[in-house]
Amino acid sequence: MPDLPTLAEPRLKFFADLRVEVGAPQQVGQTVHGLRRLIPITGGTATGDGWSARVLPGGADFQLIVNDRLSELDARYVLETDAGDFIYVQNRAVRSGPPELIARLVRGEPVDPAQIYFRCSPSFETAAPALSWMGERMFVGTGARYPDAVVMRFFELL
Repeated sequence: MPDLPTLAEPRLKFFADLRVEVGAPQQVGQTVHGLRRLIPITGGTATGDGWSARVLPGGADFQLIVNDRLSELDARYVLETDAGDFIYVQNRAVRSGPPELIARLVRGEPVDPAQIYFRCSPSFETAAPALSWMGERMFVGTGARYPDAVVMRFFELL
């Protein structure tokens, strides 16, 4: 087997802070895979290093409450930058914690974010040539769920 080259260890570079405002959950119900819910996205903001955007209404967070400790999230929405460019966001996430705290989140009650594991992997698509680099990179993030919003911090994986 040939010698492996020295590989760079991944580093993180701040990309953006987001506040995604959400509406009342639409509950599909208990399915074979878990409790299915859809959370409408109603607006919000994104702020990066030297840029900002608004979260357009009309997206949604497609949730699967797998069990009393684990939720799988798949949010899809569009950002409009202050320059008028559009960015499609797909953000997959895992949220887990003690059953009593997850139950409170599902009911829409406030929970101390430090007590919940919330990690995500957003991806971006855009037609804007100046922003096309975002589709060529990987990103990770952390987040917190509040009754009316999800707050996240995204990092570019270097």
